[in-house]
Amino acid sequence: MKLILRWALNAVALMLIPELVSNVRVDSYTAALISAVLLGFVNAIIRPLLILITLPITILTLGLFTLVINGLMFWTVSGLVQGFVVPDFATAFWGALLYSVLTWMVNLALADNRS
Repeated sequence: MKLILRWALNAVALMLIPELVSNVRVDSYTAALISAVLLGFVNAIIRPLLILITLPITILTLGLFTLVINGLMFWTVSGLVQGFVVPDFATAFWGALLYSVLTWMVNLALADNRS
C-alpha cells in the first residue's frame, strides 16, 4: 500500500514542477504517473551504471557530475513519455533538481520511523 501511495505522491510532485520551472509541461495525471514509474526505473537501473561509467569525472567534480546525470535521466524520460515535455538540458537539470527535493520530502514523510 505504501508503494502505491509513494508512486502517487511522486506523480503529484512531478505535476508541481511545471509550476516552479518554466518550459516543463505535464499534460495529464496519467502522464505524470507513467513518468514517475519510468523515473523510478531509470534511477534504479540505468543511473547507477552511468555513475559507475563516469566515476572518474564524478570524483574530479566532487560528486557534482551526479547532478548532470540526474538531469540527463529526467530529460530521457521526457523523451519517452508523451505528455511530459522538457525541451532542453538546462530545464531538465533544474527540473530534476527540484524533483529530487520533492521526492526526498515524500520519502521523508512516508519513512517508517520505528526502530
